[in-house]
Order: sequence, then structure tokens, then C-alpha cells
Amino acid sequence: MTDGPRCDRCFTQVMEKLRNSTGCTGTVCPLQYSGTMQNSTISSREHRAVGFVLVHAGAGYHSESKAKEYKHVCKRACQKAVDRLRAGAMALEAVTAALTELEDSPFTNAGTGSNLNLSGDIECDASIMDGKSLEYGAVGALNGIKNPVLVAKRLLSEAQKGKLSAGRIPPCFLVGTGAQQWALTHGIPPCPSEKMATKFSLSAYKRNKRKMELAEKIETEHHFLKRQRTSSGTVSEIVEPISSSLDTVGAIVVDQEGNVAAAVSSGGLAMKHPGRVGQAAHYGCGCWAENAHDARPYATAVSTSGCGEHLIRTMLARECSTAVQAEDAHQALLEAMQNKFIGSPFLASEDGVLGGVIVLRCCKCGDDQSSDNLQALLVEFLWSHTTESMCVGYMSAHDSKAKTHISRLPPGAVAGQSLAIEGGVCRLGATND
Repeated sequence: MTDGPRCDRCFTQVMEKLRNSTGCTGTVCPLQYSGTMQNSTISSREHRAVGFVLVHAGAGYHSESKAKEYKHVCKRACQKAVDRLRAGAMALEAVTAALTELEDSPFTNAGTGSNLNLSGDIECDASIMDGKSLEYGAVGALNGIKNPVLVAKRLLSEAQKGKLSAGRIPPCFLVGTGAQQWALTHGIPPCPSEKMATKFSLSAYKRNKRKMELAEKIETEHHFLKRQRTSSGTVSEIVEPISSSLDTVGAIVVDQEGNVAAAVSSGGLAMKHPGRVGQAAHYGCGCWAENAHDARPYATAVSTSGCGEHLIRTMLARECSTAVQAEDAHQALLEAMQNKFIGSPFLASEDGVLGGVIVLRCCKCGDDQSSDNLQALLVEFLWSHTTESMCVGYMSAHDSKAKTHISRLPPGAVAGQSLAIEGGVCRLGATND
């Protein structure tokens, strides 16, 4: 990573911007920084551990009745990542640990508990990106594997080994049965869809199937009556739309060396067509991670959630990563969400644009480049969403436990047309440990 300014000065400048923030403009909330300067509180054996993780349990709607469960899984995911960081693992390993925990929760739409498609099967998407090597791995419409992120991670790792026999280029993105077969041949165990389905996902499938059948019946009658010019209203006004969980999960991590990594995983939209692949698998749409280098003063990592079709057509993950290279990350992210997402010309025909992102950027501070004296890291972390709510959790390797939060749109705001943005800042690592 490139040399940065002294941490204390940079930290103070960021906090000063927040103190000067004023109230909401329209339906956009100002950033709320909650970070503080932190000192190590872990054991002497781990005192050099530095790192930070930010996770999300999806941008969609999180009811108050399930808030406790969503927050709890975010806490567990953060703890898994931090445990790996404290053990000396790099960002890629830590972000994989967080995603695996999120996929294993029956409350999220990823791995276990994923939405069922039209055929009643579970097909998952996932991707992961390493900011140091810029390698990427992804799977789409993957059936019969409990943790899709492990297959994406293995694709990334195998690609780093170089070309295959006869000079063939190794794959970075596999779909369907080909992805499943590749996973099995590389030692990742199978898991039948029926074991990944939960009581909630099965009941939602049955409920949505009845809605579809009713809608198709009414639509047929509606078209017949329309020809007789005696109809009134539309099918969408008569039949309640299919409810679809948008809680794609994701995580972003920075390790003690300033390397970043990002990952995302999703079961996709409810009642989707078999073979449909959402943003969670697409390059630059589901996640993005890129270390700092000569042309980029900050390392950045992004993970997205929401309506896959909207996120694919805007390549939101990469757009946000590029945007927060600006001096004011909060303002840059706000403008990216407004102009590159809600106001995107690629989504001009949409009534509402649904999505959310978690973003972190960091820089090393200080002039000492020796490996024996790890530099402090200044980390700014943000989340923004146009959905009704978004559940996030975050934790540093210095913290004893994770913090969680369910962000909601301001009162009166319209989902798909408004956005919320919040976040924090912290300094990791002390120069006088």
C-alpha cells in the first residue's frame, strides 16, 4: 500500500467532517460515525493482531421480530473472521470464514435456508475477490453444495497456481452442474437441497406457488374479460405480489498488512427460473476488493445485496469501489448510490431500484516501512441501501465483541427511490505496542 498521512491527523480530519455534518437533505440521512481511536485489549500473544471485518445479512426488509436472529448471525460471522485474523490469517481466509458462518444460518438467503426456485430446488450464487492478487472466483446456479463460497474460494486458489495441462486457462466462474462436478472433484462434499431447505423456505415456496397459480388463473380470465371490454383493475392489484427475501449475505475484511478481500453469497430471488444467476456471482457486481497501489491511494472492499438484475446492470460493487477513492468517502458513496444506482440510465424503466452496499477503505499511516513495526491502519467503513432496511455487523481484532445494527430508511422515505447511509471510522494498531 502507498504511504499515507500520519494517522492521528487523518483520523482527526475525518472526525471533524462528521462534526460539521448537518441534518438530512430530502430523504438522505447524513453519515453517523461511531468509530473511536482504539488500543489493543487482547492477550500479549496476539497483541500484534490487526484487522477489521464488516458483514451484512442483506438489504431488504428485516422485521423487528427477527432482528435478534439477524444481529446474532452477524456477530458470529464477525467473530469467525476476527478469530482467523488473530491467528495471523490474511484477509482472504478471514472473509471466507465470515461468509461460511452467514451461509450456515437458516435466517439468511444464502446456503442453508436459501429461496427455492420455480422447480422447488435451491440454486446458489457466490463470489470472492482478493485485493492483493486481484484474483476472483465465482459460482452460479450451484445446486447440492452447502457452502457455495468455499467453491468460489477454491476456484480462486486453483487459478493462482497457474495454467492447467496443455496450457489451458483455469476457470474462475462456473455454473450449474459443471460447478457442482468441479466442487466434488476438488473434495468439497455434497449436500442435498432437501437438507439445505428450512421450514421457513419451504412454507414460503408453497405460499408463493399458490400466489403464482392464482395470478395465472386471474390473468387468463382478465385477458378474456378485456376482450369483452368489461374488465377493471390489473392482476397485480388483485393478487398480492410474491414476497422475495433479498438477504444476500456478504463480508469485507482488511488484515494487518493492509490487504483487503470481499465476498458475497445468495440463494437468489424466490421462484426464480432455474439457471438464473444473480449479482452475487457476477464480476464487479456482487463484490470487489483492490489493494492500494500507485494509481489508488486507498485499499477498498465492497459487497452488495438487493435485486440482482439491478445490481448487475449497474456493476455497483466496482462503481462504489472507484467512487470512494475520492477525498470524502461518505459524499462519494452517497453520489454513487444516487447517480450510478437510483438515477442510473440503465435502470430508467424501473419503478424502484433496490440494493445495498457495505464499503470499507483504508490506508497505512506513518513512515516506518519495516516489518518489525507494523503500521497503523486508518479504516473508514460505510453502508448504504435503498431497501427498507439492512442488517450489518462489524468488529476489529482489538474488540472483545462485535457491534451490530439494523439500518432503516428515514420515516416517510420510499424504498427504491430513497437511500440511507451510515458508517464509522477507527484506527487499528498502535505505534507504541
